[in-house]
Amino acid sequence: MGIKVVATNKNAYHNYNIIETYEAGLVLEGSEVKSIREGSVNLRDSFIRIDNGEAYIHNMYVAPYKPAGKLQHDPYRKRKLLLHKREILKLMGKVQEKGLTIIPLKLYFKNGKAKLEIALAKGKAKYEKREAIKERDIKRELSKKYKGRIKL
Repeated sequence: MGIKVVATNKNAYHNYNIIETYEAGLVLEGSEVKSIREGSVNLRDSFIRIDNGEAYIHNMYVAPYKPAGKLQHDPYRKRKLLLHKREILKLMGKVQEKGLTIIPLKLYFKNGKAKLEIALAKGKAKYEKREAIKERDIKRELSKKYKGRIKL
């Protein structure tokens, strides 16, 4: 069947240095799955917390599915992530020890199942963000000037 990307968190790459990535399943209700298949989901401002040995994603917006009628879900409810126990323990240790955070990168369907790519990340300082913007602008100007003759 392949992979169908539904939503990406573009801000994550600008605000964080990505250290490690993991693939996690999601515990969803039926109306949520249908809404996600339509692409009515937003990962901006969402984050992952580990409570009582279980990982949850908070603030992920999944729009209500209109045909569901009265059986609607809460758009901002926290959703459980399906990870192996050793992965959760590893993430928990790194977050507490080194001051890292866990953020969602993209939401996609893989073989009919909803998956979330999450990352262990460290926040960028303001000057690092400015440097990244400068580099991107310089590369853009060079590629315009040489019209794709050089590879960066």
